[in-house]
Amino acid sequence: MLWMKQSQLLIPTMKETPSDAESVSHQLLLRAGYIRQNAAGIYSYLPLGFIVLQKIEEIIREEMNATGAQELLMPAIQPAELWHETGRWNVYGPELMRLKDRHGRDFALGATHEELITSLVRDELNSYKKLPMTLYQIQTKYRDERRPRFGLLRGREFIMKDAYSFHDKSESLDERYQMMYDAYSRVFERCGLNFRAVIADSGAMGGKDTHEFHALASIGEDTIAYSDESDYAANTEMAEVLPPDADFTADAEVQAAFFRANDDTIAVYYLKGDEVNDVKVKNVLGVEILEALTDEEIQELQFDPLNPSDHIKVMADQWVEVISNGSLFVGEGQKRYNDINFGQDLHIKHFHDLRFIKEGDPSPDGRGWIKFARGIEIGQVFKLGTRYSEAMNAVFLDEQGKSKPLIMGCYGIGVSRTLSAVAEQYHDEKGLTWPNALAPYKIHIIPVNVKNDEQLTLAEQLHLQLGDKWDVLLDDRKERAGVKFADADLIGCPVRITVGKRAGEGYIEVKIRKTGDMLECHIDELNSVIEAQMHD
Repeated sequence: MLWMKQSQLLIPTMKETPSDAESVSHQLLLRAGYIRQNAAGIYSYLPLGFIVLQKIEEIIREEMNATGAQELLMPAIQPAELWHETGRWNVYGPELMRLKDRHGRDFALGATHEELITSLVRDELNSYKKLPMTLYQIQTKYRDERRPRFGLLRGREFIMKDAYSFHDKSESLDERYQMMYDAYSRVFERCGLNFRAVIADSGAMGGKDTHEFHALASIGEDTIAYSDESDYAANTEMAEVLPPDADFTADAEVQAAFFRANDDTIAVYYLKGDEVNDVKVKNVLGVEILEALTDEEIQELQFDPLNPSDHIKVMADQWVEVISNGSLFVGEGQKRYNDINFGQDLHIKHFHDLRFIKEGDPSPDGRGWIKFARGIEIGQVFKLGTRYSEAMNAVFLDEQGKSKPLIMGCYGIGVSRTLSAVAEQYHDEKGLTWPNALAPYKIHIIPVNVKNDEQLTLAEQLHLQLGDKWDVLLDDRKERAGVKFADADLIGCPVRITVGKRAGEGYIEVKIRKTGDMLECHIDELNSVIEAQMHD
């Protein structure tokens, strides 16, 4: 257990809100003395912040170890040669922090560790008898964000738990994926977060199946589509849109959007008022990069929908197919084509789900209707498959003695992001209101007047007595009571014990930080009062 005297602890609280702190979590973590900024997107974790980080990491380790995963620690500095093997050195982008050593050799500060972990296991996991295996680490990561913001939510240096699993069969990966999904759910539940697991796009990580875990918060940079009657949730770019009902008819207007994918020009038809989902278009085409054409480039195409040129691929959203006697608008001047039966009149080879889902759409699982919420991404699980093992020749011998690439999974939790997400959800107008599991100290003892012998003696007695079971902070500073109470509310420990003028009779005041409830009790009743609060 931790018990500390506040006069000896570095807790530099601030009365004023820093002008450059945009999010509530950023403001309060700074004001309450949990973190300090050293440069844009780079922070030091002061003692209180570091304690909370350790408690989050402890929860993660317990849940990861319960799955049979093994902890290791890999270097932050990675040789460029490994990234060249997968081709990501040139395509990862400017977010990858690169450096040279004194011999001119290229290295990267680890933004992620797929290459490094694959290089470690390719000479070790060479037989199906050693599989499956899951390895994880908790380590600092580095990404040169163009615009660091929201404190710990989007930084250039951050703490992350990343795990990697290796398998001989896809069924084994499926089992591990579900196991990790469940473990992540338990981690975030134990952290007290209001979160949703959502279907997501794997992006530059590769692989097919992936879920993101989002803490719901208005400051979140991602929009989540969820059902109001089921547990369905997905990122808006991945949320499936159901096809129209059989009896759906529309006398509607259709627009055309134009893109470039590799050397191809793509025309996409969609209902006016909808929005083309570029992620869905990329997935249908099987490409990684899709660029929208400018108005000038569209004009140069001289596109004729009734007689399109062979070098333009034409596709349409599924809701366009059922439209008859509709209108099509094309180009900067919005040239109009009338009375079109889109399922027959135009040269459309493929109809797909190509638009963003909208609030009010039916849920893809058939239960309820879609609503939107904002979310902070705090974790993600991927099925990587053989993307990295094939590129880096990480193979094993199966039961028949045949050489096959390792099948991989990847699982990440943003540890420092989780800290900030909890702060975003647990606060009020006075400060932080930590859940019991993560509070730096469970109990904050405040003698009103440290010059009063009865008050100070009882406060120190309770400090030692309660410290045998709980993490306890004693405010022994020679400050006014109002200053102490304001700092206590700002710091946000779950229980505050005030030792005041009835100290000589053994009576103290207990305040529950989150609810604001206050009660006076005798010290003989204190343990049962605290037990009830911690259990709650």
